Amino acid sequence: LSLWDYDRKFLTSIASEPAETGPQMQTLRTILHILRATYCGTLACEFMHIQNLDRRLWLQRRLEPAQAHWPLSTPQKRRLLEKLSAAEAFERLLHSRYIGHKRFSLEGADSLIPALDGLLSRAASDGMQEVLLGMAHRGRLNVLVNIIGQSMAAMLSRFEDIDPESVQGSGDVKYHLGAEGIYRTQDRELRLWLAPNPSHLEAVDPMLEGAARARQELLGDAEGRRVLPVLIHGDAAFAGQGVVAETLNLSQLDGYSVGGTLHIIVNNRIGFTTAPGAARSSLYCTDVARMVQAPIFHVNGDDPEAAERGLHLAFDYRNQFHGDVVVDIVCYRRHGHNEGDDPSLTLPVLYRNIEHHPTPRAIYAAQLEREKVIAPGEADAILNSERDKLNARPPSPAANSPSAPAAEASLHAVPSAPATAVPADRLREIARNLAATPADFTIHPKLKPWLEKRTHAVAEAQYIDWALAESLAFGSLLLDGVPIRLTGQDTARGTFSQRHLTLADYHSGNLFTPLEHLPGRRADFAVHDSLLSEEAALGFEYGYSTIHPTALVLWEAQFGDFANGAEVIIDQFLAAAYSKWGRTSGITLLLPHGYEGQGPEHSSARPERFLQLCAENNLRIANCTNSAQYFHLLRRQGLSSAASPDSRRPLVILTPKSLLRSPAAASPLSDFTQSGFAPVLGETDTNIQAAQCRRVLLCSGKIYYELAARRRERNDPATAIVRVELLYPWPQAALKTALAGFPHETACLWVQEEPENMGAWNYVAQRWPGLHIGEIQYVGRAEAASPATGSLRRHQKEQQTLLDRAFAD
Repeated sequence: LSLWDYDRKFLTSIASEPAETGPQMQTLRTILHILRATYCGTLACEFMHIQNLDRRLWLQRRLEPAQAHWPLSTPQKRRLLEKLSAAEAFERLLHSRYIGHKRFSLEGADSLIPALDGLLSRAASDGMQEVLLGMAHRGRLNVLVNIIGQSMAAMLSRFEDIDPESVQGSGDVKYHLGAEGIYRTQDRELRLWLAPNPSHLEAVDPMLEGAARARQELLGDAEGRRVLPVLIHGDAAFAGQGVVAETLNLSQLDGYSVGGTLHIIVNNRIGFTTAPGAARSSLYCTDVARMVQAPIFHVNGDDPEAAERGLHLAFDYRNQFHGDVVVDIVCYRRHGHNEGDDPSLTLPVLYRNIEHHPTPRAIYAAQLEREKVIAPGEADAILNSERDKLNARPPSPAANSPSAPAAEASLHAVPSAPATAVPADRLREIARNLAATPADFTIHPKLKPWLEKRTHAVAEAQYIDWALAESLAFGSLLLDGVPIRLTGQDTARGTFSQRHLTLADYHSGNLFTPLEHLPGRRADFAVHDSLLSEEAALGFEYGYSTIHPTALVLWEAQFGDFANGAEVIIDQFLAAAYSKWGRTSGITLLLPHGYEGQGPEHSSARPERFLQLCAENNLRIANCTNSAQYFHLLRRQGLSSAASPDSRRPLVILTPKSLLRSPAAASPLSDFTQSGFAPVLGETDTNIQAAQCRRVLLCSGKIYYELAARRRERNDPATAIVRVELLYPWPQAALKTALAGFPHETACLWVQEEPENMGAWNYVAQRWPGLHIGEIQYVGRAEAASPATGSLRRHQKEQQTLLDRAFAD
């Protein structure tokens, strides 16, 4: 085509007027004019990668020929200028008072504040009730004050390090804190929640999605019409952090969808000191979002009107199609990564340009003066007015952080254990319904006798294995009114084909979950197979658990050591969130653990890592040896959370593999109907007399059964075995009771399968002196770099060696 073709007509779907749709004949001159006006300005959109035709047409009709450039009223324009002025006044005030202090300034991306303000106004008018925000530290302080509504006095107190909320607990730096607030329009209110976040920039993403899902379920908001999740990202992090892709991959899955998330990129085109060419291989930082066919709006950060229109379109698309959408605010960063950093050292040309570039407020003020919206000099008066408002704003309780560090008494409080025994008749009724399916449902031939055997085991008061004990715990909690959410890779069936909470019709493939139809249940039950993810999957469940205080939320790793893929979530959230931000969670981690010759990556759930993180009553770490203990532990976690949400703590259970079907680990029905969870199980063999013992073997988990078997082989009445079922909090009193009858000279040995530098040994050795008994010795594998050998023969030899050492005279 050439200029001679400008007046030729071509068939096109572009409409010359908003009301016209469908193929029409237009001159090339008109087509090019419309395309340039639509896609070559300060607001553009990528959407041709979307395969769904209805979505593409919806976007095209909202964009062409000038739909995305609708005029704003004078009050709207003045509002934009006021919010820009508030953003700039905030940064100026902090910069003048605290030169060189870290605050991760928003300057250069000021349009984020008026854009968020416009989004909240649009959400309120559309009937939204809550907006949940997650973001890293760039611009976080500005958002806290100018969007969430936190008082400037509270903000300044943090810079002066006199925040009274930080007196107890370890707390966190100011640009990691969360807060709640209320956004008000003339006739509506929106509840706002900004999630706390560590320096692991995108770790908040799945956590916020889980929190949004929980709020939607609590409000009965199945389509996400009342709760809106918003994630604010940096460009380098959005392109570079794998958890972003994992979280996007959650967005349309049944167990994780939230009706679409609105993603905003603060694209200052620098990652710390790294330019885009070294920060990503993709053309745009947003290209990762194309994987879920999300539309991507690119807007110029110097044009606040474009930013507001982009978020308006994104909000409408999200509500129309319940999918994720991205708004990329292309801007810059006026200062370094933090205010004590000199960015010109690595990017001298860019920062010479930035130094002489006017602020977004100055650019927009000049535009409004040209348009006669404001009088000459009025922009400065507005800026001064916004500065005065910041200085005069009183503290607002509604906008103060709900996640303030916890009081010392709360940190160390241990709630009383609830009664967890369940009457036999109730257990029999639950067991019957675990095998109950619709009349037209055909059970898999291999599963039918297995289901019948489970029912018979409870009906005849026989021994109950691990998976059945778990199902009985779930069923009894549902009858008690405790909601349950269980997720993980292959979790519905169980990694070891032990669970089968969801059944598939042998002929049709239709799914049926008996616990969802349990008669008399007073709470919801949900089990979902997750995507092949650890960090995002666990982050989602953690976020869900913080918002749904009465639910028993469980995440299961396919193998326990796979949890190391979620180490950021474990370290930054599960272990420390209560101390840093006062955020409580009752999430339960099920981590298959046990040395059975399956190699380095299928043996250890790394208990030493969790035990290193334990302090201030922050976690519960358990390694049960029989099914009744597991049953009572699950019930205790569920009932404790429901009775006292503020005392919730994450629970880590080192679950078995070989013991799942071992008759030795099965418990009689009477153990479920009586007593409760025991943190320590003393010697249970009545033939072992404490006063005659020369040796006490202490252990945790599967190794107990191998020790007991070796003792039987030896016919050794002088060796007792004590099981530590709860590793943290360390059961000092229960251990003293279990060891009380043994002579002082009795040899005490800690026996474990893990290498000496792993497992619980170092943790136990530190706490042993408080028991006022003889020294404890170590029995186990030698120190090693890898958790386990890859050779089955070598594994068996090592296992026999440690058993020999345990009984050596």
